[in-house]
Amino acid sequence: MKRQIEIGASAARVFGVLIEKALTTPDQYPLTLNSATTGCNQKSNRFPVLDLSEDKVLLALERLEEKYLVRRVYPGNSRVEKFCHNGKDALGLDTPMLAVLAELLMRGPQSAGDLRARAGRMTPLASLESLMDLVARLIELDFVERLPPLPGSRAERYVQLLSPGLHPIEPGVATAYAPSPAAAAVAAAPDLVARVERLEEEVARLRELVERLAH
Repeated sequence: MKRQIEIGASAARVFGVLIEKALTTPDQYPLTLNSATTGCNQKSNRFPVLDLSEDKVLLALERLEEKYLVRRVYPGNSRVEKFCHNGKDALGLDTPMLAVLAELLMRGPQSAGDLRARAGRMTPLASLESLMDLVARLIELDFVERLPPLPGSRAERYVQLLSPGLHPIEPGVATAYAPSPAAAAVAAAPDLVARVERLEEEVARLRELVERLAH
């Protein structure tokens, strides 16, 4: 079926993160509210870098839950609620298509080559042709739109339509997000970004361990 749903900017980041973490760190999934917030605000594989509060992430999760895109679970009889996406059933998309959609939600319009390399960390994409097959299907279902090349480039780009206007189509155009100045400054420093990302992953693992021990 064709897309019949739209979501806001914060919900788009949260939904993309849930899909990403389900595929890249399945041992830490479903996500607690704290882990989901950390994933939304991490400094790598995101554009723009955000600084969302737990309250804002929870509100986004609740809005996604209303649209059947997210559900709450209590794995292993835990008293700590966790969240998982319901993209496959709610949107009728398989795992590879969800990975491509998540990448576009988290980082914005991309060329086919960039999209294959980046979505490939979530799901195997054997060739550019296999990526284009997925993109063609997403276009047919109205989840993705083809964009003309940027000035000076010959590469077509692709943008998601689940959250229209989420990212700028042209350089210098305003985005639906409002990243903090501090987050934007960190995003501009590649070495610092890598170090922060490693620390974030370690903190997330430690928090998850503490939560398991507490319950």
